[in-house]
Amino acid sequence: MVKETEIKLRASADVLAALRAHPLLNERRQGDWQSGPLYNQYFDTANRDLAASRVALRLRRDGDTFIQTLKSRGQSVAGLSERNEWDWYLKKGELDLALLDDSCWPAELAELDKTSLQPVFTTDFQRTRAQLCWERDGERVEVEAALDEGEVRTDSGSEPISELELEVRQGPAVALLELAHALARELPLMPCDISKAERGYRLFDARSFSLRLEPPRWQADTVVDEVIAELFSQLLGRVQRLAEQYRHARQWKLFRELSDALAQLRAAFAVFDLALPRSAASPFVGPLDALLALFQPLVLAGWADDAEGEAARRAAEAEFDRQLEQPGWGALFVELALWLQQRSWTQDRPPRGDRVAGLALERWLLAAVGKEIQELRVPHNNDSEHMVSEWLDQLPRLSRLHMLLAQFRQWLDVSEPDRLFGELNKLQALLEQYPQVADEQRDLLLAALRKQGVRLRRLNAWRELNN
Repeated sequence: MVKETEIKLRASADVLAALRAHPLLNERRQGDWQSGPLYNQYFDTANRDLAASRVALRLRRDGDTFIQTLKSRGQSVAGLSERNEWDWYLKKGELDLALLDDSCWPAELAELDKTSLQPVFTTDFQRTRAQLCWERDGERVEVEAALDEGEVRTDSGSEPISELELEVRQGPAVALLELAHALARELPLMPCDISKAERGYRLFDARSFSLRLEPPRWQADTVVDEVIAELFSQLLGRVQRLAEQYRHARQWKLFRELSDALAQLRAAFAVFDLALPRSAASPFVGPLDALLALFQPLVLAGWADDAEGEAARRAAEAEFDRQLEQPGWGALFVELALWLQQRSWTQDRPPRGDRVAGLALERWLLAAVGKEIQELRVPHNNDSEHMVSEWLDQLPRLSRLHMLLAQFRQWLDVSEPDRLFGELNKLQALLEQYPQVADEQRDLLLAALRKQGVRLRRLNAWRELNN
């Protein structure tokens, strides 16, 4: 068994050709690029028991060589994945079930009849590969770069494969992200948080591709630094998986969820005080704000069940495609993955930041939510229409509260935190609608905003946090 560490980045055929000629890859290349077909047959039961246990079983033909491989799902963020892999070289192109013993076979499948395994889909592609070598801080790094073009096929459908895959053979995982970031700054590369096996299963059932990672294991006493690391990993992983699924399925709901995940990611940079200094957040705040400025108006306009709403939904698809056609998308999210891998927010942090970073989650959360609530300006019954601009200025604060309560409210020591979360969300939704409504509906919306402000101030949680 070996631990496979790799990153996948979607790329067009033109970008793959540009990568083959890229000076950064060629100056590190050892020997020539080698090209050849890889034929891969995946196996599972009729009930997809292997997929349910998050493992993939494959038989590969590479020239005259047959390789049987079992892979675990592992963890993946921004396309960088780490998983266990077992490879066996066979004399003929047939599964050897005897190799699938307790040393590799999942315990939850111990009672499975392995003779029930059957072919389910293929992934056949042309792979052009080269070995890369360089030194990083005095340490030798060896990476295989593979340019893959082909398709995943089932009896009922297919999906193209066109991607760059970088796999570390020697050296630290961070070297992969540094290389990927250097390439993504120049070429449109989309971090691809989905394996070829997951693509095959998705052709049978689009819902088989999970949009969420494993839930974090926070406790009330988890320190803020660990909260930061896990929170950003969760949010980044969710953004990448939503982007992948929206690219594939083009469902409007996914675009709305992607926009919300981007908003939560942006808000997360502003709630940790000096534990996450502004200097550490600055490379990401501007690009995220720019994406949200493009996506959020389309989300609001797309709610309408009329011609204008349909036009906004089509415009969202076009805008999303436009973003993927530029280097900015990949560069942003690979850089954020690199930032996480290196825990860059901890570098050159002031002493007060270190003290905040050492606080327990429960204590920090109460202070963070209390500060936002105390500074939140909500509508009053006697507020005039002229106050609307002041209310709208509260949207960034409401976004921060939404992120905090969406992620952490079970650790917030106040009365009915779920109700507080719900009422704040209603206020945020009403304010977001205001610029979109017709003039004749403004009075109704203003009345709803004033009533929502009253509801919030009557909550016990509101009173407790304002004391």
